Amino acid sequence: MINDDVMENESSNRTRRVIFRLTPEEYAKIERKAKASTCNKLSDYLRHCLFEKPVVTVYRNGSADDFITETGRLCSELNAIGNNFNQVVKRLHTLPQAVEFKGWLMTFEIEKRTLFNKIEEIKNHIQKVSESWLR
Repeated sequence: MINDDVMENESSNRTRRVIFRLTPEEYAKIERKAKASTCNKLSDYLRHCLFEKPVVTVYRNGSADDFITETGRLCSELNAIGNNFNQVVKRLHTLPQAVEFKGWLMTFEIEKRTLFNKIEEIKNHIQKVSESWLR
């Protein structure tokens, strides 16, 4: 308990410096570990290490990051396809002539196929990620 009190008193009035040299590799290693922690500053990280205080590290799940990135991309594509689909349907409701109707009907079918293909791609991607998480 005394050490914690000393640490808190010193933290408000830090006037002493400790200077030492590191190789670029050593510094990079310390910096990498500090960035992986929840400490905001390198000096905070070093104090935690020196005074044997717990250091909370951040753990990143690479497969989850990949999943989020890919899902975001697929959602953007799905939104664009959905917008095109809605435009086609709105246009179909306002057509006065049968000739225009055939052209828009063909566009509708193309957009519908694109939409269903993208939905299938999303389902396959989610299935693949689910299987990798369950291993």
